[in-house]
Amino acid sequence: MLSGEGPPWAETVRGLARRVLGPVAESVRFAARDGDGREYAYEAAGGVLAISATDGVSASVALHHYLRERCGTSVGWDTVLPLALTSLPDAPPRQGAARVREGYYFNFCTFSYTMPYWDWADWEREIDWMALHGITMPLAVTGHEAALHAAYTAIGLDDRRIRSFLGGPGYLPFQFMGCLDGFAGPLSSSWIESHRELGARILDRERAFGMTPVLPAFTGHVPSELASTGRAGRRLWQGFETWVLDPADPLYEPIGAEIARAQIKLFGTDHLYAADPFIEMIPIDADPAFPGAVAAATLAGLQAADPDAVWLMQAWPFSYQREFWSEDRVNAFLDAIPDGRMIVADLWAEHDPLWGRFQEFSGKPWLWCALLNFGGRTDPGADLRGVPAGIDAALAAPSPPAGLGLSMEATRNNPVFFELVADQIWNEVPDLDAWLDAFVTQRYGARWTAELRAAWRGLLETVYDPRGLPILPQAFEGVITAAPSYERGPAELRADVAGLLWYRPQALATAWEQLIEVAERDPGLAAGPLGHDLVETGIAYLARVADRLCLDVLDSAGNPERVDRFLRVFEDLDRMLACRPEYTFRHWEAKAVSWAGDPDERAVLRDNARRIITVWGTSDSPLLDDYAGRHWAGLVGGYYRDRWELWARGLARALAGDPGAEAELRERLRERAELFLREGPDPAAPEPGDLAAESRRLLTAYAGSLAQPYEHDR
Repeated sequence: MLSGEGPPWAETVRGLARRVLGPVAESVRFAARDGDGREYAYEAAGGVLAISATDGVSASVALHHYLRERCGTSVGWDTVLPLALTSLPDAPPRQGAARVREGYYFNFCTFSYTMPYWDWADWEREIDWMALHGITMPLAVTGHEAALHAAYTAIGLDDRRIRSFLGGPGYLPFQFMGCLDGFAGPLSSSWIESHRELGARILDRERAFGMTPVLPAFTGHVPSELASTGRAGRRLWQGFETWVLDPADPLYEPIGAEIARAQIKLFGTDHLYAADPFIEMIPIDADPAFPGAVAAATLAGLQAADPDAVWLMQAWPFSYQREFWSEDRVNAFLDAIPDGRMIVADLWAEHDPLWGRFQEFSGKPWLWCALLNFGGRTDPGADLRGVPAGIDAALAAPSPPAGLGLSMEATRNNPVFFELVADQIWNEVPDLDAWLDAFVTQRYGARWTAELRAAWRGLLETVYDPRGLPILPQAFEGVITAAPSYERGPAELRADVAGLLWYRPQALATAWEQLIEVAERDPGLAAGPLGHDLVETGIAYLARVADRLCLDVLDSAGNPERVDRFLRVFEDLDRMLACRPEYTFRHWEAKAVSWAGDPDERAVLRDNARRIITVWGTSDSPLLDDYAGRHWAGLVGGYYRDRWELWARGLARALAGDPGAEAELRERLRERAELFLREGPDPAAPEPGDLAAESRRLLTAYAGSLAQPYEHDR
């Protein structure tokens, strides 16, 4: 049923349509629709597309479904826009209804590993993607530092101390979670002001679509001065020391309320707040009742500022530190919060679902979320076949999830996995092979359907079918991005390498060649998603080649010819990566320094951009070293290659039993890291070339490199 008035979201969705469709968007009409859930209807005739929907997100989904179903095209993270449509084909009436009420998006970490340096153009494109894919509940972290600055100013701290406490801009989300403070900064006043404005603009657009953003909240983490005046505990996270207030401290609730009030004043509120008072840190008191006391105090602070506050919490601690978080402790924590005041995000449900273990979180509304990516790692891989069954099982639970979510630590990787999850907010996927065939056609267009579907069948047979093997935060990711060491013995390294090759390498090589052939015959197609997928597939193959050649070096005790061949893989892969800007370190650092207002801020931004994807913390701490390792031009052929060359130089000594070889290697690696932090990558990094030509060159050079004993049938 159509209402008589134009919906308030129509102009916002019309703007999205213009950015996606170009001039043909003027032939799209929007109207309101009555409904209890999220619903839409569309029909096209005579070149006009009519969409009615209950809200702006549902209208955007309707537009995307029309494009996918009637025009054979989808809008992904790297689709070239506007689409090359000159008219809108007719379509019979079609109705759709969401399977769940909410589509959740982001993880605190995503704001460090993907978008710390985004500007409005980046965010506008991302919010459009969110709307088209049914995202209704995005985490909104940008600009929270302005709320913290305002709150701590009101409490009595001075500007310099607050900015020092907040630390570097690239690490702010970890500060918001209470993991660290005062690291890699200080934060500039200009950054706080510019990101206050950017955060407000992001929220305005999200709300204009009808989304309900989730804003950060107080976790108990405070500057040391405030901790010293009351009851507080010292915590350690990956070597970083922070201070957290005891919930019985008289400052706990007032500080939480002050931060919420400052945030509401700056950004408004939709009454949803994200706080993770434990995250990856054991509570400072082992009493089973203590987590419940933290819960009660956290909610009390929020409600003092916003009586309608609802707290969203990531369930990650219950998985990450499951030895501590017994069923009794989790239940005591959850029972301290009224059911209508908390939403639980089952953050890693595609691998370690907690909803069954904790009886759907004791009556709390909850979200089934897919994490997959840790730190922004660029190797492709996911269990595509396991996702629909996992979601269907959750939706069949006695208390099913209120929503489905994407909680990756970084975006712009493995798009097929995240598209598959997002699609199930609205659509059931009973047949993955049929879904994948449609995905391929919609991603690239219909011209090369047979060839590209064949390539993706090969990818589904290999990197996207791990058969239950876990994709873990600290798992071995291959030698390229791993810190070299002599402590991993030959047998251990061989087992690690073999464990990454659970498929027939020739099947992956064939899929890669099929993608290359299409890119050679249709160069324009490689400018969009095909180029991204071509690079990901090349990474998948060449990373395993590097693993194999590393073993050859080890088996030959550092034979110079084998060392040269091993290191050449790094140089060759670097050239291929340079063909796509998003796979270059240069692009990442340029985005960072674009925010610099003066030389001092430029130095901080450069340091943050270089540090978080290499040593992460300090160069002498191994705790998070290479956690966010990326296959990027400027890193692979420089930073990573140089480290393995140092390893190869000392290998003979290490194999001969020299006890000083490992210590010397560590010192050389520390020096190399310090050099990179000071000077960045080699300025003579390769210039962008032709991706299809580079890919063909590498396939020809390395196609036979993964021979026995690593090639095997299942």
